[in-house]
Amino acid sequence: MQNWLFVSAVALFLTPVFIWCFKALPRERWQILCAVPVQKLPDGKWRGVNLTYYGLFNAAAVCAAVSLALILTGAAGMDFRLFSVIVIVFLSLCLPASGQIARWVEKKPHTFSVGAASFLGIILGPWLLMLIRTAARQTMGLDFEIMAAMAALLAGYALGEGIGRLGCISFGCCYGKPVDRMPPAARRFLSWACFTYSGGTKKIAYAHGLEGQKIFAVQAVTAVLYAVAALSGALLILNGDYAWACFLCLLITQAWRFLSEFLRADYRGDRSISVYQVMSLLTIPYGLLLPFIFPSSGNGLNVLTGLRALWDPVVILFLLILWGIIFLKTGISQVTGSYLSFHVHRNRI
Repeated sequence: MQNWLFVSAVALFLTPVFIWCFKALPRERWQILCAVPVQKLPDGKWRGVNLTYYGLFNAAAVCAAVSLALILTGAAGMDFRLFSVIVIVFLSLCLPASGQIARWVEKKPHTFSVGAASFLGIILGPWLLMLIRTAARQTMGLDFEIMAAMAALLAGYALGEGIGRLGCISFGCCYGKPVDRMPPAARRFLSWACFTYSGGTKKIAYAHGLEGQKIFAVQAVTAVLYAVAALSGALLILNGDYAWACFLCLLITQAWRFLSEFLRADYRGDRSISVYQVMSLLTIPYGLLLPFIFPSSGNGLNVLTGLRALWDPVVILFLLILWGIIFLKTGISQVTGSYLSFHVHRNRI
């Protein structure tokens, strides 16, 4: 019963958040969070650095992903020290690689791709977990089930990428095709799901000149599908069905990544089927093999055990530090700038 209540509570929390974000974030107002003055100019103004809602949502997404994975692995009995090592290793490997692979595919100096990071994490994840488990056994006498940990990480990844798509809506990236340019069948069934962007600093405006047009809301569909995958996977994990949870999260996220790129208008490389799509297809059969390579006992879990692991000052401090790192990495805008001026309200002196 507690497991169902937990999943239902998360779903009830996300629903109004998603609805508000889908309505508000395409507007110009919701791209720049604030501008920080960094250099005074001869005319008395300041050159500013823009901090974005894109970074805010990405930081929240990573913390949500880590929190869900922590709850699920904590319910499975994993020690937090082991979990923190796993998170640091995965982020240290996947975040830099996401930029390198994206620059190779898109030929742009200031870009990165969650698809590239997730592909690397999915392919290398079980083997990294095996190495960490071996080291933990020898040094700390601790152990954990690889499939339970991998399923928890995939559920966390699905939730994190779903929430992270809100940042894409705010920045105006990863956008869909104009509704009137979609294939007839897609236009017939999907024309109700659309955004209309405003603001010349949104990527959709300066990259493709699509400001003010009805655009297929591919980011919104992705956010909902990935959140459903994460919560369904979490419920399967809590029931002890690690292999099914792992495969379900992979199937929904990677199959939709492959299909959704046919409905996207942003640049994904010069090929009709992008490198990212090939990556996503490769992970699905790979996920089918994992239960045979890493068998598990599949015992049922109690989510309350995992929630107790989350409610710890050290864990909360870890999440706050992680939030700050991700926000600074992704929230400092590289493609927009600002000029600021300050004055005194004389009538308030």
